[in-house]
Amino acid sequence: MKKILDKGYVRLVDKMGSDLTIVNAARASYAKESIEMTEKDEKLIAFLAKNDHTSPFRHAMLQFEIFAPLMVARQWWKYIIGSSHLEGCQDPMNAWNESSRRYITQEPTFYIPNENEWRGKPDNNKQGSKEPVSAELGKEYTEKLKKYINEGVDLYEKAMEDGICAEEARLFLPAYGMYVGWYWTASLQSVAHFIKQRMDSHSQFEIRQYAKAVKDLALEEFPLGIKAFLTEDEMNQ
Repeated sequence: MKKILDKGYVRLVDKMGSDLTIVNAARASYAKESIEMTEKDEKLIAFLAKNDHTSPFRHAMLQFEIFAPLMVARQWWKYIIGSSHLEGCQDPMNAWNESSRRYITQEPTFYIPNENEWRGKPDNNKQGSKEPVSAELGKEYTEKLKKYINEGVDLYEKAMEDGICAEEARLFLPAYGMYVGWYWTASLQSVAHFIKQRMDSHSQFEIRQYAKAVKDLALEEFPLGIKAFLTEDEMNQ
């Protein structure tokens, strides 16, 4: 299953377990096991999430392939480096493997906002953005960005033609808008935490679109497990 976003995408590669996995992990203390999901099991999943009994959710896993701008990837990375961001637990069940331009030299792909997609800076001047700027200003900066990217790509290709190694030639490529690909494997708890954090209205618009794609794909496999962590508004986004 794959969700397309601009030139990027999120693809569900593999998964381990189901909503029943959560139930049976929780009932291991009593040496009990459910064969089929019941209404009682559904209530148990909701109870576990509501009361922060989250270890059973770490027995289920999802693996995604993502292709996104570097600015999205680096925000996403925060959820990988020692998952102590999950309050009250240590969740080491995260893995991240990313493509490297030390080794690959195919034509780079870049995120370029259209003229109506450039956003104004917020009043607090710290982070985030507000409503779009004028189409006239947006068009100007779309063209400037295209020119900047083209100049960087030309220098990158020229450097390699002249014998410069790929790992140094890549210095000429404009970084933050360049697409990179990676595999992300994480526990269901980590995935749910990422969805909640990065679908929030205060999060950067671009990564919110990827978080929504992750949510939609995860819900296909763990409808009760994901729903248990999300509000009704988050479910409807």
